[in-house]
Amino acid sequence: MKNATLRQLKTFETVARHLSYSRAAEELHLTQPAVSLQVKQLEEHAGMPLFEQLGKKIYLTAAGIEMLRHGRIIIQQFRETEDAMAQLRGVAGGRLNVAVISAGDYFFPRLLAEFQRSRENVSLKLTVHNREELLRNLHDNLTDLAIMVRPPEDAGMIRQAFAPHPYVIVASPEHPLATRKNISRTRLLREPFIVRERGSDTWQSMQESFGEQIEQIKVAMEIKSFETIKQAVIAGMGVSFLSVHTISLELQVGNLVVLDVQGFPAMLNWYVVHRQNKQLPPVAIAFENFLMSDGAALIEKFTRFKLGHRHGSSG
Repeated sequence: MKNATLRQLKTFETVARHLSYSRAAEELHLTQPAVSLQVKQLEEHAGMPLFEQLGKKIYLTAAGIEMLRHGRIIIQQFRETEDAMAQLRGVAGGRLNVAVISAGDYFFPRLLAEFQRSRENVSLKLTVHNREELLRNLHDNLTDLAIMVRPPEDAGMIRQAFAPHPYVIVASPEHPLATRKNISRTRLLREPFIVRERGSDTWQSMQESFGEQIEQIKVAMEIKSFETIKQAVIAGMGVSFLSVHTISLELQVGNLVVLDVQGFPAMLNWYVVHRQNKQLPPVAIAFENFLMSDGAALIEKFTRFKLGHRHGSSG
């Protein structure tokens, strides 16, 4: 193993994480043959196969499991070395590694751009995940900071709320309830719902907001994509429970309206989360402070949604 390279280890770790050469190639911005070659070279150094293929799927061998365990330790040691060097250079030369749940994809790049404008030579790594993937990234120490709505209760995590995150009921402007005021939950529950998949952060937020009434919701369609949900609602196929931060454009152009439902908006919060024992580089600490001081106002500015917002008005 003395001639194995860090690049080979990183490539192997990416394939092992996805259990897919093609997805690893996409993440690493390499061709699939280049990824396969790096793994093959590492296997030659190890003297045994690290993956086995059963049917169309690949799996880690016993050697692969051990390689992954030790490889992640080595990769992390290099990351910590990079962080230590960044600390010596100061924030201006740091690298910000942050992950966000998919609902944040609609505004978070603009937050990053705003942060980067006032800091020279900060490099960024942003990844977007569902909640399960994001928690796994935190657990595996693959990101410095995680931006999410429902932080883990794990005592080993530090979580800070930095901005409100309202959820609303949306419908097509032609929907019979679009102009109604003070709609009761009972009346709303007669409508078909277009929802995110069970287990998603949005589904869990909806479950929390509706409580026992969640069982009364008539699910017309369960869809993994916010964009597809919005198009289904615009087409008049039902109503939906969505984060206001995913619908700002549709509200501005009048393709969707927010229904005036009793008990809504349902108020949650955006959280910035990191591992308690994580030695954050200065740039990550600076970004965390930026979110706490400016995050809420900037998100409101970017999404153009204020509490009390109704029926597609963006003021």
